Amino acid sequence: MEALIPVINKLQDVFNTVGSDAIQLPQIVVLGTQSSGKSSVIESLVGRSFLPRGTGIVTRRPLILQLVYTPKDDREHRSAEAGTLDVEEWGTFLHTRNKIFSNFDDIRREIEAETDRMAGSNKGICPEPINLKIYSASVVNLTLIDLPGITKVPVGDQPEDIENQIRQLVLKYICNPNSIILAVVTANTDMATSESLKLSKDVDPDGRRTLAVVTKMDLMDAGTDAIDILCGRVIPVKLGIIGVVNRSQQDIMNNKTIQDALKDEATFLQRKYPTLANRNGTPYLAKTLNRLLMHHIRDCLPELKTRVNVMVSQYQSLLNSYGEDVGDKSQTLLQIVTKFASSYCSTIEGTARNIGTTELCGGARICYIFHEAFGRTLDAIHPLAGLTKMDILTAIRNATGPRPALFVPEVSFELLVKRQIRRLEEPSLRCVELVHEEMQRIIQHCGTEVQQEMLRFPKLHERIVDVVMQLLRRRLPTTNQMVENLVAIELAYINTKHPDFHKDAALASSLLKNAEADQIRSSRRNMSSSSNSSASSFIPIEQNKEQQQPAQNHWLLSNLLPQGRTESTSSMDGSPVRNREESSSPHPNQASNPSIEIQKASPQQKPVNLLSEVPIQTSRKLSEREQCDCDVIERLIKSYFYIVRKSIQDSVPKAVMHFLVNFVKDNLQSELVTHLYKSDHAETLLNESEHIAVRRKEAGDMLKALTHAGHIISEIRETHMW
Repeated sequence: MEALIPVINKLQDVFNTVGSDAIQLPQIVVLGTQSSGKSSVIESLVGRSFLPRGTGIVTRRPLILQLVYTPKDDREHRSAEAGTLDVEEWGTFLHTRNKIFSNFDDIRREIEAETDRMAGSNKGICPEPINLKIYSASVVNLTLIDLPGITKVPVGDQPEDIENQIRQLVLKYICNPNSIILAVVTANTDMATSESLKLSKDVDPDGRRTLAVVTKMDLMDAGTDAIDILCGRVIPVKLGIIGVVNRSQQDIMNNKTIQDALKDEATFLQRKYPTLANRNGTPYLAKTLNRLLMHHIRDCLPELKTRVNVMVSQYQSLLNSYGEDVGDKSQTLLQIVTKFASSYCSTIEGTARNIGTTELCGGARICYIFHEAFGRTLDAIHPLAGLTKMDILTAIRNATGPRPALFVPEVSFELLVKRQIRRLEEPSLRCVELVHEEMQRIIQHCGTEVQQEMLRFPKLHERIVDVVMQLLRRRLPTTNQMVENLVAIELAYINTKHPDFHKDAALASSLLKNAEADQIRSSRRNMSSSSNSSASSFIPIEQNKEQQQPAQNHWLLSNLLPQGRTESTSSMDGSPVRNREESSSPHPNQASNPSIEIQKASPQQKPVNLLSEVPIQTSRKLSEREQCDCDVIERLIKSYFYIVRKSIQDSVPKAVMHFLVNFVKDNLQSELVTHLYKSDHAETLLNESEHIAVRRKEAGDMLKALTHAGHIISEIRETHMW
């Protein structure tokens, strides 16, 4: 079990080289208020006077002190090369590497110089520790940390928040669950006011790792003693309370040796506290600390071993992510370009190794654009959106010219359906734009490996992004042109013989013929019933058309013609006649010609630009013939629009895939190689960012330290721990 403390010292050496606080090693933290005697306790444990002494704050940087028991026959630490074979005791600092300090006054001066170098020379503090290792045949194996004393009022160059700074520094060390807290209190003050015990209780409420040391027992007032304190009657401490007597400032000025001070301490305890003398004093404190530290190390070692193993794997992965130093830059450049192109294509195809689970990306997002966003947008476009009955009727009239038409002109249908088909072009181009944006977005989602390489070589990353963006920009006009052509192709030829459209066209034609025949028969009956009336005017007769029409024609027209009655009649050839209000004019021929009325109202006005005087009716009641024609055109527009929309919904994604997505996939690698794989560019593109190189070195050093630490811990057998 004695081998455990040297193991911790070895681990401390390993991690001191990399300056890591990731592994919390078992150690003893000396905690106390300013001038409570912390440094004197440590010097008594070492048996040498080597720490800066004086009034006020003297310890201004944490001192990590490793005591190594080194007998004369020790060949592990003593060597002829270092000149330590015949030296009784010596010390070494981490910051001076292999320099040997055999004079302890030189050790004190080095501590003072190193403190002034980092913390200044006027009472300032610094959290950076000083690492000191003392080899001696008169010490026990211990690892101690001497901290600045807890103070309240700033002095010298100390900042206003010096109390908070020291408190945070102390908490950093005592919060380590693997540390033993050595709380130093003075016997000539009330123990209940001890700041060190209060801090210890805050971080260690159960007291399982707190040991109290009572100093200055010889300075208590006459008539008082420390028996109640040492027996734990005032404040109980689980690990115990040990009293010591240190050298006074006068003793230090008189160069009183530690050995003489230890003799005087033993004499004082035997005289003043004879029953407690064997459980107090510096020698007993050293043995107790050694025993506590060994048992504490034994309890912490399994968890420490697990922690080291976990961190080895973590730093190995981190080091792998930073990559190795670049040897052949041309080969490395080609590998990175190939890896990026492969990762880009696999992200589109959905075969990437690191598939995201939080959002759609790559090929899945393109599929969503095609079948969800684009599909829903087309489905939301109504075939007759923006068309009113009057628009359709106007188109029919304009297509007939000066002569009334017996049948619905085909030109009006073609004119109106083209107008509706053009509305499919804008969402189709928007679909191309969305896919183009997603292709740009994929550059940032090309897998962890490629992202690490891109972070490692920022100039190469910038050039790769430029090349891919240029390729996408070149393909965008071609793809847009193709999509525009798809819509233009549909507009170029209205295929009324389309298999899906032919059925609706035939049905509409038969319905029109039946409606025309019914209107002609109805007109003849109306003329025969009104033969006695004046021949100069036509009086419309309201009849129940549902009774006059055969049941079969009524069934055919039910899908196309309106069911309501209209107050209008038709002429002998089936053309619509004016409404009753219009026919009530005494001169129907004059009423039907607005230009004649205008000329009669103002006979001196010249009939110039009469077209502007034609009244444009925006809303009126349609005749049966007009209603029938509009319904037929609407049905034909719907039928043909659905056919074209289905074709566009199918052909646009195919065009985008062929002209944009697949083209980029097939030509990405060759494009990157053409623009980047040049011997004169490789040197510039593969310049690493400085922080990556620094992090790789830090990770490599830490991995070596952890691996070494793992070997040190694995050398301990179970028998050493008991």
